[in-house]
Amino acid sequence: MMRYYLIVLVVLVMSCNQSKEEKKEVVDLPEPEIVEKPVLNIEQANRLALLPLHCLDTEYPNKLGQTLGSHADLKSPKTLHPAFYGCFDWHSSVHGHWSLVRLLKMFPELENAQSLEEKLLESISKENILTEMTFFQGEHNKTFERTYGWAWLLKLAEELHNWDSPIARELENNLQPLTNFIIEKYIEFLPKLNYPLRVGTHPNTAFGLSFAYDYAQTVNNEVLKNVIIERAKYFFINDKDCPMSWEPSGSDFLSPCLEEAALMKRLLPMEEFKSWLNIFLPELKNTNYKLEVGLVSDRTDGQLVHLDGVNFSRAWSLNKIADGLPEYHHLKNIANQHINYSLPSIVGDSYEGGHWLGSFAIYALSSIDN
Repeated sequence: MMRYYLIVLVVLVMSCNQSKEEKKEVVDLPEPEIVEKPVLNIEQANRLALLPLHCLDTEYPNKLGQTLGSHADLKSPKTLHPAFYGCFDWHSSVHGHWSLVRLLKMFPELENAQSLEEKLLESISKENILTEMTFFQGEHNKTFERTYGWAWLLKLAEELHNWDSPIARELENNLQPLTNFIIEKYIEFLPKLNYPLRVGTHPNTAFGLSFAYDYAQTVNNEVLKNVIIERAKYFFINDKDCPMSWEPSGSDFLSPCLEEAALMKRLLPMEEFKSWLNIFLPELKNTNYKLEVGLVSDRTDGQLVHLDGVNFSRAWSLNKIADGLPEYHHLKNIANQHINYSLPSIVGDSYEGGHWLGSFAIYALSSIDN
């Protein structure tokens, strides 16, 4: 008899809960404001080119990120990294060079184009790249710039490969030994990585795989492509309900959720990606979905200004996700909102943001359909 009453009680509770669920009202969010679409034109390009131009030769201040084996390793940034010593740290120098290549490729009429090309040839010389490789091959710095700097190095190599210019061929050939070395580092490292890094800063695994995949796709490197696809699916294919409400953290410049979604957009067939995305970030499909920009309280603070970066990187990820998917077209307006918030502040601002944010802005602007 007791068992009978327990069953009845369970049924009543379940019925009550179901009734409550049925009474819940579905509240639609108000339609978001349609904002002006930012444009990367020649005027904007000349403005943004000033950022890497002003820092590629700026040796100090400098954050080396170096592990010292002995006092003999105490050398100046330019001695250790003759190609990529400026812009505060190695990876910022690398994507500062990418910025100039990108802008010169898009706008051959760029102001001081000839001097910019000469600067690239001076930095990315055969001799300088061989010295850079020596540092990577050292006993104590085998994990140097893993995988954020590696990713930007391959993005630079990809941009050079796609630039139809005699200068680009020379630069690409000069860079190739380091490019090949980084490819080998990826292929060696990824199978050993058992768990992805789901952070909003440099070690983010999804970001590092996205740029590496873009390069592998561009040059048809099947070995690199396959290892990225295999590891990305291992890490991410079963993910669901990514907590966008937890983002951003106080000094994020990447969105863990959106970077992962943008990576999987690259790798999965369209229908499979749509099914995956509907489980991973179901809220994105709501045409009234809103995402507040990352608010920067102090652009002279090197950590707090990271949030300008999160706005740009969110934008390029949202545009990647929406590309070719009409049902996600509304995400492009959110991307524009994020760019419009941060773009006016990065030129002429503190070196804390100026040494790197130009590259993020250029990549975000390049992701917009014009």
